[in-house]
Amino acid sequence: MADLTEDAVSKYLRDNPEFLAKWLSQNSLPDTGQCATKGNKEDGGETLLSGISNFSQIVKNSITGSIFKSYLQGERSRKVSVKKDRSSLIHMSESELFMELIRDIASELDVNVLCHKIIQNVSILTDSDRGSLFLCRGTKENRFLVSKLFDVTDTSTLEESIHTEENEIKVPFGKGIAGHVALTKETINIQDAYKDPRFNQEVDAKTGYRTHSILCMPIINFEGEVIGVAQIINKINGNHVFSQADEEVFQKYLTFCGIGITNAQLFEMSVQEFTRNQLLLHLARGVFEEQTNLNKLIEKIMLDAQEMLKCERCTIYLLEDSLENDSHKFTKQFMERLAKYPQKSLVMAMQDPSNSTGPNPQESEPERKHEYAKLEDVSFSMAFDFFAKDNGTIKEPSPLQLAKSKNTEIAKSVVVKGTTMNIPDLEMDGRFGSEPFIEEDGFHTRSVLSIPINNSDKKIIGVTQLINKKNGKPFNENDENIIEAFSIFTGLGIHNCQMYENACRLMAKQSVALEVLSYHATAQTEEAAKLLKDPLPSAGDLRLYSFDFDDIPLPDDGTLKAVIRMFTDADVINTFKIPVEVMCRWICSVKKNYRPVTYHNWRHAFNVCQTMFTMLYTGELRPVFEDLEVFAMMVACLCHDLDHRGTNNAFQVKVASPLAMLYSTSVLEHHHFDHCIMILNSEGNNIFQSLSPTEYRNAIKTLEHAILSTDLALYFKKRGDFKTLIENGEKKFDEPYKKDLLKAMMMTACDVAAITKPWEVQQQIAQLVANEFFEQGDLEKTQLGEKPMPMMDRDKKDELPKMQVGFIDAICLPVYKLFADMNPKLEPLYGGCLQNRTHWDNMDKAAKEQAKELEKPKVEAQPQENNKSEVEEKRKVIKPEDEDVNRTNVHNTKTNLPTHSPNGIINQSTKSQITDHHHHSKSQHSSSKAHASKMALDDHTPCKIQNGSHSRKQKSGFCVIT
Repeated sequence: MADLTEDAVSKYLRDNPEFLAKWLSQNSLPDTGQCATKGNKEDGGETLLSGISNFSQIVKNSITGSIFKSYLQGERSRKVSVKKDRSSLIHMSESELFMELIRDIASELDVNVLCHKIIQNVSILTDSDRGSLFLCRGTKENRFLVSKLFDVTDTSTLEESIHTEENEIKVPFGKGIAGHVALTKETINIQDAYKDPRFNQEVDAKTGYRTHSILCMPIINFEGEVIGVAQIINKINGNHVFSQADEEVFQKYLTFCGIGITNAQLFEMSVQEFTRNQLLLHLARGVFEEQTNLNKLIEKIMLDAQEMLKCERCTIYLLEDSLENDSHKFTKQFMERLAKYPQKSLVMAMQDPSNSTGPNPQESEPERKHEYAKLEDVSFSMAFDFFAKDNGTIKEPSPLQLAKSKNTEIAKSVVVKGTTMNIPDLEMDGRFGSEPFIEEDGFHTRSVLSIPINNSDKKIIGVTQLINKKNGKPFNENDENIIEAFSIFTGLGIHNCQMYENACRLMAKQSVALEVLSYHATAQTEEAAKLLKDPLPSAGDLRLYSFDFDDIPLPDDGTLKAVIRMFTDADVINTFKIPVEVMCRWICSVKKNYRPVTYHNWRHAFNVCQTMFTMLYTGELRPVFEDLEVFAMMVACLCHDLDHRGTNNAFQVKVASPLAMLYSTSVLEHHHFDHCIMILNSEGNNIFQSLSPTEYRNAIKTLEHAILSTDLALYFKKRGDFKTLIENGEKKFDEPYKKDLLKAMMMTACDVAAITKPWEVQQQIAQLVANEFFEQGDLEKTQLGEKPMPMMDRDKKDELPKMQVGFIDAICLPVYKLFADMNPKLEPLYGGCLQNRTHWDNMDKAAKEQAKELEKPKVEAQPQENNKSEVEEKRKVIKPEDEDVNRTNVHNTKTNLPTHSPNGIINQSTKSQITDHHHHSKSQHSSSKAHASKMALDDHTPCKIQNGSHSRKQKSGFCVIT
């Protein structure tokens, strides 16, 4: 160890730089300049993430944070280079010297530390006494130099030489020696500074230092732009003048320095971007966590804004809330524009860009932004003021204070122009007067940064205004970038919060509306009491167990009593402990909630329920189901068409009705179910009130399944599976899927059961259904400008028999045939349907024959009156306008109808039962439009009509049916 000298160690380290670098990286101490990166953050310097709550955790958990963490927190451990002095560098060759110095700066990414090393190394290379380095700042229009390091010697530390924002020297391009070099990119070598007029002697006067010679050169990046100026002063040896050799050395070294400074600046920009991203992530997290209260959201936003930019005051202005007004304007404008589409589908109106509430793509950007022509048009509904000096107090100025505030005038200007406004000095700017900008509360506004807040539609909803940075400096470009990104999240947060509050108000309105609706939609206790007091006829008197049941003779209150009788005989009232008064009120409420449409009314629902009752008991399907299932299925039958509007699903989709927007499939069926639940939830109408939670869930599940199964689209999907079960001899239906399939088929069979009624009844019901379809067809013609399908086209009413045959073949006969095969007790449904098909088919054939006769050339009439043509006789029989003749002829020709066997043909005894039921003409019961059944495509789904089919077309439009 005695032989180990300092020179030997130095030589070894010089010869083994890799070892030195490794050792230093493992044993280095914090650089003396590390604290300089912190600067004076509290006085308005660069923002530290650690200064904001939760940011330390954000950085630690971030992948990028592992790169920037130490830099941001000022705890870096850099490689420490060996201190060079002139004596140690003298013995190196020029190439070794450059490599040594370049290696010293190549890995340094801190701009301040890097610049300090550059000046020190240059001073050593050129034997200069000291040096300074200026970096370029500002925009292209206003470029200037900033003295980051001043009077650096080979022995000075970074802390001694660095200039903070408060004491840094700014030199405009073209002014002074350094400014001239920056502007012209020329090298200046001055032997006597005092003889050069560009030299400012005031600096020497203040410092007491005498400047003799100056060598000043630009630092150029790879794009050829000036990024800084390096200046060395007073050559130490020789004649104290910098030589040509010094210039060459200086230039070579600064070339590498330009690369180092560029890399360091890029890294610094990356750090700033990382910092900004973390700030915005923090803001976004806070904004989207707090969306229930606007005041709390604004408070969080203002605290973050002040923390980011270190300003004395922060104000957020919100424009008048126009959410409801916008909705009103849209409706009015949209309805006005519909007049342009008299003969076209409303789908075109909905797809017209001019009917959109969003920005018009053909409208220019400036026109979209400038929604206000002048300051007087701008009105702020509220404002929030944050004062840093008052420990973060947030105040809400009154409307009078807002009107008198000078800062409000600036905010209004931002709204009118729609752009960011950064004013470094209000008094010098002059746009808002040259007098001191002092508010009534005594606050003096010197500089201001205002930016508009936009919502997701790029509409201005407010203004963020930051006033006076704490360090006294104006807001810079970096501040603008941060606050612009900040305002995007602010706008989304405020807009979402306003939407949430508006949704809460709408929900409150909806709650009130539902309460009012519930009161008016449910029957009053007096109605239920009257029904409860009336005597209840027997099921035998009402013929409720008969498949030939006819409701036409019953008055409306008679149908209510019949429903009570069915629920009583099914023993659900006693089994599930339903208070009789609740049952009576619920039945009255259900009846009240059927609209007086031509066919899908209370009478239809009543008939569907009666058919279900008959299938269960007369058809002997009751043992298949549990008591709760029977109860729910009967309830479903009564409620399956609640609030029907007289139009089908396809029409709701075409016009893009609110129901179609609410439900994507089975539009009306979902609405019927929801309406059923609303009645059940109304006071005094909950017939499920005594059920256990499990029973209640099962009942609602069965109820929903049964009502949705009345959509014929689902019937067509499931009929094949049901057919397979029947063909395989299924009788028990003990598995859940099989039982659900049976329920679905029973609902369809009950829903279209009018097709199984005696011919006289079927004719009347068919006309009711046709009339309702024709009414929908009229709407499609007049409001949609479309040609309806034949079954809904009033111009094709003479084709009713043909369409009935197609409906029976496509929908009715298949399901009734399956039920007849499953259980002979259900044969009457199939037989009645088959017999009615024969009637409709005969009418269709007669109509076709008549049409052929009419197409023949006219022949001369015979003089004999008694020789009437056969065509006239047939016309008299089938003339639909003359119901009395029609009914009489049908009655008189019944004995001529073919007699069918049980394997698909009606026998004579069944036929006589149907004939005996013929009584009461349609005119005697014209007030009872509510008689129910389904025909030709039902009301929901397309079905095949002979060889053709009608498919639902999804179109959007608008229509209101009253």
